[in-house]
Amino acid sequence: MKVVVLYNEPIQDKAKKVKKPKDGDLDFDPVFSLQEINPIEEFEQIAASLRKFGYDAYTLNIRDDLQLFFKDIDKNKPDVIFNFVELFNDQPRLEMNFTGLLELLKIPYTGATPMALGTCQNKTLTKRILRAAGIRTPRFKIIKHMTESFRTGLKYPLIVKPAWEDASVGIDNNSIVNNLDELKKRVDYVITSFKQPALIEEFILGRELNVAVFGDKNPIVLPISEIDFSELPDHLHPIVSFQAKWDPLHEAYHKTIPICPAILPKRIQKQAEKMALLCFKTMGVRDYSRVDMRLSKADNKLYVLEVNPNPDLTEDAGFMRSVSHAGYDYATTLKMIVDFAYERGKGEHSSGETHT
Repeated sequence: MKVVVLYNEPIQDKAKKVKKPKDGDLDFDPVFSLQEINPIEEFEQIAASLRKFGYDAYTLNIRDDLQLFFKDIDKNKPDVIFNFVELFNDQPRLEMNFTGLLELLKIPYTGATPMALGTCQNKTLTKRILRAAGIRTPRFKIIKHMTESFRTGLKYPLIVKPAWEDASVGIDNNSIVNNLDELKKRVDYVITSFKQPALIEEFILGRELNVAVFGDKNPIVLPISEIDFSELPDHLHPIVSFQAKWDPLHEAYHKTIPICPAILPKRIQKQAEKMALLCFKTMGVRDYSRVDMRLSKADNKLYVLEVNPNPDLTEDAGFMRSVSHAGYDYATTLKMIVDFAYERGKGEHSSGETHT
């Protein structure tokens, strides 16, 4: 089987790198290593892992150039595309458009469909769909313009997010607001900086759970992971901010510590698993996903924050952490994701269906 590990890094020379700071540069003790991060190398590692199983796997960086993509598939004719294209022309909302192209070309690809990607990226639409399916999510309001009423009817503290971003983009320590003045200031920041509506939610104080779901026709829930906020200093809110996810030089990165498997009461664990599976099916995601929840300290109930299609598959990321505790190794998991796509493609070709 020929597999192309497809990604989009328009300026390859500017791959994300974090240089190790000198002694005294940080005013806190780092928990995790400060090694250089190079996504190009991570994609090469994925291809190398697949080659261990005899797959003819190679990487392709399309660099915002569709002609590169068309020329490659015409020349190499891959059986499966391992899809890591998350944005195009620096626009995350075009992620769904690229998978739409794969649908039109009828090439089997991994991960979520265009519909699922577009829906999950629209946080407001996701919340409305989840609520219609009987899934609990924090109460919210959407504000598109500063001229709108700020009578939200919501209870402080609130958290303010860009309505159409993912990967915690636009979420930092100032996202939590406790009064009207702070709310207006943050909403203005979101609308001005991200050119999109602001999503305002009641902030659920409690335990943060990441529930990974794995599979296609018969998805399973993997061991639940928890983000431990107990080491966070008082000046940082207990949230998984953009800095906590992606900035190894920020204190939040080192003080939001994953614990897997999470130690939960059996009743809560089963509720979380059932809720995650329902989210997976309701939102139409497939192959691999992560559902982020909060277990409220106030009422001991679970609230779904987000449904994440195609989460990070690097070896030390949250999804792979849960996979490891389920007994799968890294390379085997990647192979299984490719196989899901390949089998899907065989079924659709035999029935004359397209990839919808």
